Amino acid sequence: MNSSRRSRILWLGIGFVVLVLVFIASLGIGAKPLPMQVVIDSLFGPATGPEATIVLQSRLPRALIGIFGGAALGISGALMQTLTRNPLADPGIIGVNAGAGLAVTFGFAFAGITQPYSLFAYSFAGALLTALLVHLISIKGAARPDPLRFVLAGLTVGAMMSGISSAIALLQPQVFNRMRFWMAGSLDVGDLTLVLAAIPLICIGCLVALALSRSVNALEMGVDTAALLGTNPARTQAATLLTVALLSGTVTAVAGPIGFVGLMIPYIARWAVGPDLRWMLPFAFLYAPVLLLCSDIAGRLIAAGELRVSIVTAFIGAPVLILLARGRTAGRPAFR
Repeated sequence: MNSSRRSRILWLGIGFVVLVLVFIASLGIGAKPLPMQVVIDSLFGPATGPEATIVLQSRLPRALIGIFGGAALGISGALMQTLTRNPLADPGIIGVNAGAGLAVTFGFAFAGITQPYSLFAYSFAGALLTALLVHLISIKGAARPDPLRFVLAGLTVGAMMSGISSAIALLQPQVFNRMRFWMAGSLDVGDLTLVLAAIPLICIGCLVALALSRSVNALEMGVDTAALLGTNPARTQAATLLTVALLSGTVTAVAGPIGFVGLMIPYIARWAVGPDLRWMLPFAFLYAPVLLLCSDIAGRLIAAGELRVSIVTAFIGAPVLILLARGRTAGRPAFR
């Protein structure tokens, strides 16, 4: 086993241990700190009462969506950055969050959705339809898939859908009042059933991403090279787009839009384990949840009313975005 492979395995092993520790900390830390024995008894033992309720109905759903939602965001970002060959790419760049938001806005305004599963269905459908629309626009009239057209199509569709959502919300104040909580982005979902329904979809998306990793690696080297290696560029781009929509749309449905996780983690993964998606995706699966859960814990400790996790990730992610943008402006290579 060469040193590079050992280093990569070491990174993954450290990530697994840290994720377990952060998951345990997420169950015990909060406005009301709980001893570890209370947490264990609440999960597996005879504990009852208010403390068990806090663990099972509030912190456990929060920690689980932090793990699987973080993994989905990190893997989505890695796929997007590799596919578009753009280190600034994020799932939001293809308009998935905006499409999910528009679908939920329509549901609130015209369908009167109130149940969590209805919210999930609208958000997921909006993300998928947006992803398909972006893909169709990007390939229309083109002889071959072009990452630049793909990014521009995503930005255009996302901006259009965000504008429509804002117009509907402004015309109907009651819709705005409901949307503002969902759009804030938070792990405090308080619904274990909804989280458990989202986990299988996220797991399916992660497995598909791993299956696509070799083809997306080839596509990063250019369309002609990928075709020579036996990859179908159009099919790979479409499958990757749908996978990103599945992962990002599911997380957005449950927790609302959470930014910067899909930007930061692939950047760190590329530095730690290299640009090969077969290593980047497991890295993202472990370290993106660590980032999201740590941000959530920090939000609980910083403000008594609990700062939304999307605000914390924005504070952390903004310097990374500036660093990446400055690197590209200075002409330094973003991918090694």
